[in-house]
Amino acid sequence: MPAVSFQHVSKTYSSPRGDVRALQGVSFDIEAGEFFGLLGPNGAGKTTLISILAGLSRATAGSVTVHGHDVVTDYAAARKSLGIVPQELVFDPFFSVRETLRIQSGYFGVKNNDAWIDELLENLGLADKANANMRQLSGGMKRRVLVAQALVHRPPVIVLDEPTAGVDVELRQTLWQFVARLNRQGHTVLLTTHYLEEAEALCGRIAMLKQGSVVALDRTSNLLAGTASTMLRFKTDDPLPAAVAAQARVTGRIVQVTAHDAAEVETLLGLLRGAGVRVEDLEIGRADLEDVFLEIMQSHSSPMPLDTVVAAARRVAA
Repeated sequence: MPAVSFQHVSKTYSSPRGDVRALQGVSFDIEAGEFFGLLGPNGAGKTTLISILAGLSRATAGSVTVHGHDVVTDYAAARKSLGIVPQELVFDPFFSVRETLRIQSGYFGVKNNDAWIDELLENLGLADKANANMRQLSGGMKRRVLVAQALVHRPPVIVLDEPTAGVDVELRQTLWQFVARLNRQGHTVLLTTHYLEEAEALCGRIAMLKQGSVVALDRTSNLLAGTASTMLRFKTDDPLPAAVAAQARVTGRIVQVTAHDAAEVETLLGLLRGAGVRVEDLEIGRADLEDVFLEIMQSHSSPMPLDTVVAAARRVAA
C-alpha cells in the first residue's frame, strides 16, 4: 500500500472570466519510506495538490489517500497520518512555544508528550526558546516551530511545503539533518521546494508539474542521466554571440550553456573566442537538477498526456 496516492486528481476553480483548471488528471503514488520531491514553477499546481491532500480544498475529480485512508471519506484517519509544514507563517500569539506544541498534541489526542516535545525543541534549535511567547520569535524561529508542530504527533507522512523559503543557512542544515534522520527511521517525506539543490541532494524520486499536469516522474538519478551531461559555466562582462546566447542561461555575470558532447564544447569555446568574449572562471561539469528542470519545462510548452510522461522524462536529451 502506498503512503500517499493521487489518482486522476483534477481541480477547477470558477471565476468571472471562466473556469481555471489548476490540476488536470494528476496521478502518482509515493511509497512508504520515500523521500519524494514535487517540483514545478509558480502556478504549476503544487500547493493546490497539497491543499487537497491536507483536506483544505476538495478535488473536482479523482481521489487522494494516505495509508489507504481517503482524505474525504476517512478524513480523521488521513489527517492523523499527516504532518504538514505550510508555506505561510501561521501562529497563535497568545502562547509560548512549549504551550503551542502541547496544544497541537492535544488536537491529535496525544497525551504525556513532553519527552518528544523536548526532543523536537532540541533538534530544531528551539530549546532556549521553549518558554518564549510566539510573538517574540524571529521569522526563522517561527518557521522552526511550524516544523515542530507538524511533527509533534509523530505522523508517518511528513509534507514540507517550501520549508526553507527565506530562512538562514543554519536552519536549513538543522532541518535537513533532522528530517533525513526521520526518513531513515521510516517516515515518508513529501517536499516541495524552489531550492533544487535541496531536492537533488535529498529526494530519491521526483515529480514535476507544469500547468497542472505531471510532465516528469522518475528517480532523481534517471532524470539527471536523461539530460545533457555537460555544462559550461563561466563569467563574462561581454555580450554573447547570438549562437551562444540562444542556448545560454545568464544570471548576472554567470553564463551556463548546455553541451551534449566534447565536440560541442569545442564549438562553443570557438564561438566565444571568435567573438572576442573574455571568459573568467571557466568550469566544465555535469548538469544538475536545475538544468534538468529548466530543460524539461522548456520542452513541454503544453501539458503532456500522463501515459507519455515517464518515457518523455527519460528521453529529454533525445
